[in-house]
Amino acid sequence: MVGAFEVGPVPFNPDGWGPPESAAAAAATTNSNLPLNVPFAPFSRSDKLGRIADWTRNFNNPSRPKNPADSVFDFSNDDSFPASADDDSSFRLVDGKPPPRPKFGPKWRFQQQRQLPQRRDEEVEARKREAEKERARRDRLYHLNRSNANANRREAAVFKSSVDIQPEWNMHDQIPFSTFSKLSFSVPDPEDLLLCGALEYYDRTYDRITPKNERRLERFKNRNFFKVTTTDDPVIRRLANEDKATVFATDTILSTLMCAPRSVYSWDIVVQRVGNKLFFDKRDGSQLDLLSVHETSQEPLPEAKDDINSAHSLSVEAAYINQNFSQQVLVRDGNKVSFDEPNPFANEGEEVASVAYRYRRWKLDNDMYLVARCEVHSVLELNKNKSFLTLNALNEFDPKYSGVDWRQKLETQRGAVLATELKNNANKLAKWTAQALLAGADMMKLGYVSRIHPRDHFNHVILAVVGYKPRDFAAQINLNTSNMWGIVKSIVDLCMKLNEGKYVLVKDPSKPQVRIYEVPPDAFENDYVEEPLPEEEQVQPPAEGADGVDTNVTANEAEAKEIDDQA
Repeated sequence: MVGAFEVGPVPFNPDGWGPPESAAAAAATTNSNLPLNVPFAPFSRSDKLGRIADWTRNFNNPSRPKNPADSVFDFSNDDSFPASADDDSSFRLVDGKPPPRPKFGPKWRFQQQRQLPQRRDEEVEARKREAEKERARRDRLYHLNRSNANANRREAAVFKSSVDIQPEWNMHDQIPFSTFSKLSFSVPDPEDLLLCGALEYYDRTYDRITPKNERRLERFKNRNFFKVTTTDDPVIRRLANEDKATVFATDTILSTLMCAPRSVYSWDIVVQRVGNKLFFDKRDGSQLDLLSVHETSQEPLPEAKDDINSAHSLSVEAAYINQNFSQQVLVRDGNKVSFDEPNPFANEGEEVASVAYRYRRWKLDNDMYLVARCEVHSVLELNKNKSFLTLNALNEFDPKYSGVDWRQKLETQRGAVLATELKNNANKLAKWTAQALLAGADMMKLGYVSRIHPRDHFNHVILAVVGYKPRDFAAQINLNTSNMWGIVKSIVDLCMKLNEGKYVLVKDPSKPQVRIYEVPPDAFENDYVEEPLPEEEQVQPPAEGADGVDTNVTANEAEAKEIDDQA
């Protein structure tokens, strides 16, 4: 049994705090082994029991941490407690390091990342590291694609003028692209003057193609495709003789003008002023017949022209893919939709591609009309109504240049693939959209065509086909129709002020601007030769002209050639 704890008598002090003096003296007399005026010592430094609290003193010890809660118990400077000061000065923590941080913190840290400044700093550092890796990768590709150690960068080698500017050409004006962005002009709905050709129906099974059930791209060697310029078109000549319009062009030329601010590569358009009429033409073998690839990309392409991934090789490959794709996705059962007249460029019995030419007229001014030849590639029957389609193909040549592998991303991240293509091929996609709008197409189909192997540029597969409405797609890529027509109207007004003759509109290869040159009447024709050079300069090796003919021709040779032509 444990004995009961007996509490002794507790004296009451009516005069103040603490025991009365008589009781303290009696206790001292009873317990003579305890020293007088010594307080009870605490068991540990954290215990405040037994210390005397003096609420009237100020905390003036600079060596101790200034914690107001401990100030009333601080007796380090009091002479009555010399041992306390020594104890405080000799006390040291054994381990001052903070506790180890867990590798994976509590769940709330990941849910409230924006409230943690330390997390933001880590994200900024991570972005810096990624940007540094990207710069290092681009430098690596740049050094890898240089033909030699002293070669210039891609811009100097690839970005050259599409036509050689001759010294006798007279420059009339130059227009920076910055002025194009401010232009705006609204045109009324166009009218169809004539429809020519025949269209095959679109095969809807291609809308269900995925990278897992890809289709091999076929080759159509027997079908003929025509890239006829404006003045060589017999229908446009007939409409010009009938005074149906003042300005004549094709949808390819108009789309090039409308999307000029997005272009990087050089291009040229021939302008002919005949009487009060204006004709926009392209040269034979012009770059307008090809499709640019990675024109607006930041990644450098190989500079060697014979490389399968050079700008020229990719343009030829893209044109080949685009033509074959536009014929493969059709129902080839012989059922066609024929229009007013047959294909104006095909010979009788010749197999031609599925294409219809819509000759449409827009009103630019009270007495000024524009006629353009527009193309549609297929027809689709929806709700017993026939809808016109345009068919174009995007091509993937090497995922390391674009950074997106279509075979992995097309099914799950199709928006990311399209965004990458809009970044790398902004001009090409804008021109396709403009051509669909000009032709009045109800739907534009975009095919995703990739190489079977990155180093094989002859064999391709179709990975997907996606349809868009032209107006919705134009709004998605920020293509303003009023601005497009404003650019065309400004160039037409500028050219109508020129004298009769032949001119060429050239996009500067290195600057965002276009220049207008006056050229000789026989420029860009097969029998076109430049003026003979002086005899002392004729011994030099001949130079290749803009149209592939010898530019250093003597007067006797030119005269003999003229006689042969007349004969």
